[in-house]
Amino acid sequence: MPHLILHRPEIPPNTGNVIRLAANTGFALHLIEPLGFELDDKRLRRAGLDYHEYASLKVWPDLDACLDAIGQPRCFALSTHGRRSPYDTRFAAGDALLFGSESSGLPPEIRARFDGEHLLRLPMRTGSRSLNLSNAVAVVAFEAWRQLGFAGAASAS
Repeated sequence: MPHLILHRPEIPPNTGNVIRLAANTGFALHLIEPLGFELDDKRLRRAGLDYHEYASLKVWPDLDACLDAIGQPRCFALSTHGRRSPYDTRFAAGDALLFGSESSGLPPEIRARFDGEHLLRLPMRTGSRSLNLSNAVAVVAFEAWRQLGFAGAASAS
């Protein structure tokens, strides 16, 4: 399954929502420090409900340590600076999806590591700035999972 990476997340409920998403999709979730909260924050726990024990969650000191540990996967960064849509991208099971912090997105030095094929932007109406972090993660994660045939999902019938 793909990996979800949150680079320096700041808002506990957003990360809690992504923990719940990871538990329900089977995606591994990686958090890059520094975090804007403690992992035992009650707002994080409330948003993630009781899904924490079902999610694969690891915290890393920096992005390179994370990518090294998961085998240097093909990585796609989501940014308002991207030009390519996730809907024009073919995802694979071992890919990593990288998202920036709520207040500033991915820092320029991180974005600079991605070429135009790997720096993605969600389609939005003209004049819109961005989506909420947990919403953006959900939209892209479900597109990647859809492309993978919803591997591991329970039957909808």
